[in-house]
Amino acid sequence: MSGTAFAAISYLAAALYRLASESAWEAVKDYFLDRSVLLKLRNTPACSTLNSGDNMWSYILGPFISIFPKRWRELLPFSANVQWGPATVISGLAESLVALIGLSYWYSHAMTTWVGRGVETALSGKVGPGVTPQEIGSVALVVWASHPLTWLLGYAGVEGTIRSCAAAFTDNTLGTLPLFLLDKAVFGAFLRRAPEGMRTTDGSSNNLSSFVGAIRARMLVAKLPLVSDELCFRRSPSQEILEIHACRRKEDWTPPRVVRYQDSYYRLEADSLGAAPRPFRYVLRRLPAGVPGRTVLLYSPRDPIIREQR
Repeated sequence: MSGTAFAAISYLAAALYRLASESAWEAVKDYFLDRSVLLKLRNTPACSTLNSGDNMWSYILGPFISIFPKRWRELLPFSANVQWGPATVISGLAESLVALIGLSYWYSHAMTTWVGRGVETALSGKVGPGVTPQEIGSVALVVWASHPLTWLLGYAGVEGTIRSCAAAFTDNTLGTLPLFLLDKAVFGAFLRRAPEGMRTTDGSSNNLSSFVGAIRARMLVAKLPLVSDELCFRRSPSQEILEIHACRRKEDWTPPRVVRYQDSYYRLEADSLGAAPRPFRYVLRRLPAGVPGRTVLLYSPRDPIIREQR
């Protein structure tokens, strides 16, 4: 394992150790609510060195890290440089392949051992007369199919297929379910709850519902005509809200990303799914000052429908 890979895994282990050893609220505050720690780390020379190898993170180390929940991945200072979609596809395919190989080996080993022992027992007369090798094989197959290891390997194969398909077709980078449940059980109770119907990047939404929702969105898009975006501005003395209704999902538009429209900068607060013909709804809040950078999303709609009030 390379030195940078070892450093990344060491950093993640140290972060998780801090979450477990410090008081729960302070740890959550430092890592999930206050992102200044991560911003400082990302500006250090060591982090710049880590960020220089995007392909290495995406295709070598990324598949291993993608099994963790999204919230854990965001603890890494180079997480923004990893292409999590391809990494999760590779991870899911590898998980399915390893599960298939393990299942095949387990079937061969178990059936050979159990049928051999059954035949030896039958030949010794301990099971009574009239027992055939076919009957022994059928019993061994039932035992193999109900064995916990068979179910575990089968689950890993199905989960890997779902993870790879979700990343390839619905842009959902799902971690493994056991680690997701561990994250919910250990840290979920201390996180702020998002409003109902709104999706945020805290990674606390249910994996299955997110996957089903993405499939539903894809099916909905296939029936919709291509129309211009509708922009609704709501202004008050203290803030300005921009609400965008689109007929297609916008890639990488996940809260709290920053979006630039014309000469103004907005923070994406939430997104949801509504009614046709523009079912994709994005709510953005204007920022008082610009924050230029390579992570800012540039929004340049063609012939948008603009409404000052709704």
